[in-house]
Parts: sequence; structure tokens; C-alpha cells
Amino acid sequence: MKFVEHMLESLMFNSRWLLAPFYVGLVASIAMLLVKFAQEFIHLVPHLLETSESDVVLAILTLVDMSLVANLLLIIIFSGYENFVSKINTGSSEDRPDWMGKVDFSALKLKLIASIVAISAIELLKAFVNIAAFNNEQLGWKVGIHMALVVSGVMFAVMDKLSGGSHDTAAKQESKGKPDTHSH
Repeated sequence: MKFVEHMLESLMFNSRWLLAPFYVGLVASIAMLLVKFAQEFIHLVPHLLETSESDVVLAILTLVDMSLVANLLLIIIFSGYENFVSKINTGSSEDRPDWMGKVDFSALKLKLIASIVAISAIELLKAFVNIAAFNNEQLGWKVGIHMALVVSGVMFAVMDKLSGGSHDTAAKQESKGKPDTHSH
């Protein structure tokens, strides 16, 4: 019976590798965003001098929007893979982001909602820059959706804070036994 238990536990533990193709797909999604980013950039540059200021701002906001989505995907790939599949061995690379390996599931949710709110804010700003293209109802929906995302983000943060936030707990446990370098 112990053998069966060990086999089941081993199967369940190793099933985490089924997530790896999802993360590879997200890497491919970043590559697709890069293609669209380059396409948008290449489309803008030759027409820069004859394009109105507001159209240039809209195009740049679109580039910023794509950059934020790519950053979000990278955060999800790194932290999701490290939390659920395996640690990423970067050797002694000095380019390893400081947050890598420190973003737990709770922090990932907060980063995700914060990124979504930022992306929504960019979309709202694009609408305000090009306000003539929208009627009041469309603008109302955009503002309403953005505010719902902002409120959701605040609620996530409050719930995380009230529950003790696992990343706060981990940070406190890490600092135990270490001298306090912040007090003078």
C-alpha cells in the first residue's frame, strides 16, 4: 500500500510539469507582441512629420500598452513557473531580476491586478486623447470598467493585508535572526 501511495504522490508532484507548455506559450505570446510592437513602430516612424500630435501620442500610448502587457506576461511566466513548476536556474547572472523567486501567488495576484489597472488607465487615456471618436456612453463604460478594476485592485490589496499576506510573512521569516540594517 505504501508503494501505491508513493506512486500517486510522485505522479501528482510531477504533474506540475504539465504547466510548462503553458509558460512556453506565454513566451510565444511575448514574441507575437514584439511583432505587433515593431509593426506599430515601423508604421509610425515614416509618417511622423505629417501625423498630428494627438495621433503620435495615441500611437505611443499603444506602444506603452503593449510594453505593459509584455511585462505582465514576463512576471506571470517567471513567477508562475517558479511557484508551480521549478526554480529557474540563472547561474550567477547579474541580470536576474531582484523580484524573481520572491513573488508568491499572493503577490502575483496583486501584480496582475495592478498591471491590468495600468493597462486600463492607458486605454482610458487613449480615449481621452481621442475624445471626439467616442460618445458619452462609450466613455462612461470605459470609466466605469476602469473604476471597477481599480476598486477590485484595492479590494485584493485590502484582503491580502487583512489575511496577513503570505509575502509579508515570508519576508518576516527571512529577516528573523538577521540584524536590522535599517535602524540607526
